[in-house]
Amino acid sequence: MRNRKLVLTFLIAVPIILLAGWLLYQIPDIQSRLDWRIDRALTYWRGMVDPVEPLPTPLPHPSETTAPSPTPTLTPTSTPTPLDPPTEAPTATNTFTPTALPDQVALPAPEYVKQTANDCGPATLTMYLHYYGWKGTQSDVSDQIKPSTADRNVNVEELVYFARNNAGWLNSEFRVGGTIDLLKQLIANGFPVMIEESFVFPEAGWPNDDHWGAHYFLLTGYDNASQTFLGQDSFYGANKSVPFAELDKKWRTFNRVYILLFLPTDQSKLQSILGADWDPATNRQNALNAAQAEANTDPNDAFAWFNIGSNLVYFDRYDEAFDAYTKALQIGLPQRMLRYQFGPFFAYFHTNHNEDLLALADAALKRTPNSEEALLWKGWALYRLGRSVEAINAFKEALQYRPNYADAQYALQYVSANP
Repeated sequence: MRNRKLVLTFLIAVPIILLAGWLLYQIPDIQSRLDWRIDRALTYWRGMVDPVEPLPTPLPHPSETTAPSPTPTLTPTSTPTPLDPPTEAPTATNTFTPTALPDQVALPAPEYVKQTANDCGPATLTMYLHYYGWKGTQSDVSDQIKPSTADRNVNVEELVYFARNNAGWLNSEFRVGGTIDLLKQLIANGFPVMIEESFVFPEAGWPNDDHWGAHYFLLTGYDNASQTFLGQDSFYGANKSVPFAELDKKWRTFNRVYILLFLPTDQSKLQSILGADWDPATNRQNALNAAQAEANTDPNDAFAWFNIGSNLVYFDRYDEAFDAYTKALQIGLPQRMLRYQFGPFFAYFHTNHNEDLLALADAALKRTPNSEEALLWKGWALYRLGRSVEAINAFKEALQYRPNYADAQYALQYVSANP
């Protein structure tokens, strides 16, 4: 009898506990705290079942096809309503006269924002916008450009797009191939700078993890005496000091990209500082020259070859970009490289290396299953290989993770009309 009561109690209690857990999970704050932990546990489990391997290099004789070659769109389609400017925006300076840089500069630090899971981009951009008086929050940014907590990447273009459409009193630009001297010049003239750099994860995401990832960092000062920059780090804290050499080493893995927010009346001042790099094409050529020089100095520098490829993609020089990316892959790249940078997908697609494109996308998805970018390019590879139904499914899956993903919407419409 006692055992029967225990069984009955168990059968009643379990559904109640499960229901209570499900109801608690519906609370947004609890859900956000649990989602990333569940996702991390699943990621680690996948790494045990399917161990990490080096990113694949191209096949000796990739197959080609005469299927149509549509050009994926790259422009966001939604246009959010800009917010009103702050009542007390920073005062603009209309003229600029180059002078010797001071040995130490510390711009006023914006209100610090601690990032939530996978949110360094939105958190850092929020701090940057706060510098100019914006009153929004980290959630305002992430809800629009990465509504899924599990989305591990936000592109520079997406961050600039948000600023342009939600802080209409500011101009927003990004360039590549920056230098330490340029960063100091910008800071000394009142311009904080947001960069993307490499990052070491404190915990392993899977067995044999190399712990390499991406991170955004807002620079607000420098000190020549200690050879350090001062910045706002959404993960490690406010007013973090980083040595010049360490920052440049981490920064160059992302082609030394930098984002600039500025008042329209300060544009001429900024143009004077950037000089020829104000022109995007010239800037890319200068970045390409710098990457080529680094590869000449060290032919086994995988990041230099990768940056060469990325800058060549900008100029639609896809055959050369394919060769540069191949060299980088042969030398060896971090396990998460294709979570954050997608130039190889463009190069493989436009050179008709379709089986290689599929293999590369699959490798990226093994590490980041919810990568909408990798799913997009997997879909194009499948379509090129005559597997339209699978391609459509890949595009639909990409849209599940990012419903307003214009590239996947276009791809789905194209392939559905041209099976």
